[in-house]
Amino acid sequence: MPLALLALAVSAFGIGTTEFVMMGLLPNVADDLGTSVPTAGHLVSAYALGVVAGAPLLTALGSRVPRKRMLLLLMALFTVGNLASALAPGFGWLVAGRVLAGLPHGAFFGVGAVVAARLVREDRQARAVATMFLGLTVANILGVPAATLLGQHLGWRATFLVVTVIGLVALAALARLVPFVPVDEQQGLGRELRALRRPQVLLGLLTAVFGFAGVFAVYSYLASMTTEVMGFGESTVTVVLALFGIGMTGGALAAGPLTDRALRPTLYGSLAALALTLAAFRFTVHVPWLALVTVVVLGAVGFMTTTPLQMLVMNKAKDAPTLASASNHSAFNLANAGGAWAGGAAIASGWGWTSPTLVGAGLAAVGLAIAVLAGVLDRRPSRSDSGSRVVTGSPLGTAEPEAAEVSSRA
Repeated sequence: MPLALLALAVSAFGIGTTEFVMMGLLPNVADDLGTSVPTAGHLVSAYALGVVAGAPLLTALGSRVPRKRMLLLLMALFTVGNLASALAPGFGWLVAGRVLAGLPHGAFFGVGAVVAARLVREDRQARAVATMFLGLTVANILGVPAATLLGQHLGWRATFLVVTVIGLVALAALARLVPFVPVDEQQGLGRELRALRRPQVLLGLLTAVFGFAGVFAVYSYLASMTTEVMGFGESTVTVVLALFGIGMTGGALAAGPLTDRALRPTLYGSLAALALTLAAFRFTVHVPWLALVTVVVLGAVGFMTTTPLQMLVMNKAKDAPTLASASNHSAFNLANAGGAWAGGAAIASGWGWTSPTLVGAGLAAVGLAIAVLAGVLDRRPSRSDSGSRVVTGSPLGTAEPEAAEVSSRA
């Protein structure tokens, strides 16, 4: 694998750390800034809002910017956003800093996924994208727990200063290791928007919204389930979250080669396994050791959906995949917010701490149904948006529309 993928993974590590660390720092931020924990929770939503808004906006604005320069600009904006968060004089300024840090998130992963795919042979594109996503999973194993402990001992501002340093390291790695990747001369906002409107792309995004919402319906309340249902102490919460991160890493490692071999079967299988695992968690959560095993499996099958979904929208967008690729991360963040809301609504309705597992299973099943419907429609002989690889031929090549389908076609 090219060293450029390491630079992308380091960048993803920084982004993943700052995205998820706020959940563990809410009490510290609330105490320091004189607000309540529920109010401080808006800082999580502020970041997600930045992702949802920034992914299509910044990708559209940068549609004619060379890929490497775009990655550097986005990482610079991410770094400034974290520095602004660290230096925020009050809660309102911290909210603004979180929005600013979230703005480049989706666009970075959208552009980064396209660059990663163009760095390798056609039959290794999904593995390249999965390698970049490994930075996110490692962030959940190492970055988030370490940053949370740092914030608890030295203050939450220290956490964002460290993430700022990670951003600077990522900038240096991107500048040094990522080669120049040209933009297609015909590339432009109009072409990207037309690709985004293709039915198969829209169905892929809808699959992400519902399918991945199943994960966050449970993950958002995993800490409470650990103490209230599994019977562990608060000190075990970090271990449980780390186990989830280990599962995510395993899922990411498996998803790459499986997606390269057979994209749609990998997507169907991961969504079906996700729905079944969430349904089973309703029962295994009452047996401590079995609950921990299920948490690992849940992280694995949940994250196995991300690579095939990413490749699906990129393939279906054909020769203008960047906006669709970035919009996929907006879809994932809508899934995060929607899943957390649905799981919380079930708990608030008095259905108990385990109710999010069944809500999540239902959402994953809806995602699977949408994916299967898209697959059936895609098999019609008259379809006009047949899949193609993002890259055909040599690395760093441009996409060729209507490329011959291979065994791992979307």
